[in-house]
Amino acid sequence: MLLNNKADFILEYNEGKGKSLKREDVDWSQSKVLFVSPQFTKYQKQAINFRDLPIELWEVSKYENGTLLFSELKSPETSESITKVTPKGGIVQEVSREIKVYTEEDHLTGLPNEIVELYQELKEKVLSLADGITIKPRKKYIGFVAVSNFVDIHPQTAQLKIWINMPKGEPNDPQNRTRDVSAIGHWGNGDYEMLVRSSDDIDYLMTLVRQSFAKHS
Repeated sequence: MLLNNKADFILEYNEGKGKSLKREDVDWSQSKVLFVSPQFTKYQKQAINFRDLPIELWEVSKYENGTLLFSELKSPETSESITKVTPKGGIVQEVSREIKVYTEEDHLTGLPNEIVELYQELKEKVLSLADGITIKPRKKYIGFVAVSNFVDIHPQTAQLKIWINMPKGEPNDPQNRTRDVSAIGHWGNGDYEMLVRSSDDIDYLMTLVRQSFAKHS
């Protein structure tokens, strides 16, 4: 419905936000639908069993003091493609052609082995910060999320480009190894960028990642 009625969705957005967004301003290939409910049925939970179906399910609980807790239901790591179990030419096939759900593999395919190994080493250290950290690959980067993104990684041929999700002037960077990107266009979240070219860079990077994690967890 979203993809067949783009103009209507843009109109709703503009009226609700008081903005003037145009259809061509939106990357429709990254469209996603989020369902929020106190609970989902077993049948409904099957919607996240496919890696290329752009759907998220969030269960919400309200406590006596008014606190709301949102918990995302996780899809299985062995999830398969929806295109394998749906008839050709159907609506799901049409959506799959227009919507692209990215994976870590999409970002790592074709890169030198040493860069892939460097990413895996950094990934292991980031995930060891706490239980519950999730990995969310996007079109331009791989996001690591606690309550929100705290570090984003863009693997490149000769290095990993890292964005630390902290505002300008906030991180403690005694060696001045980050670059302030607050005034220029960049893909990841936050105002600071750092390049990681070898394992020797990871320990220092993690001092910054921990600061960002504390802010976003």
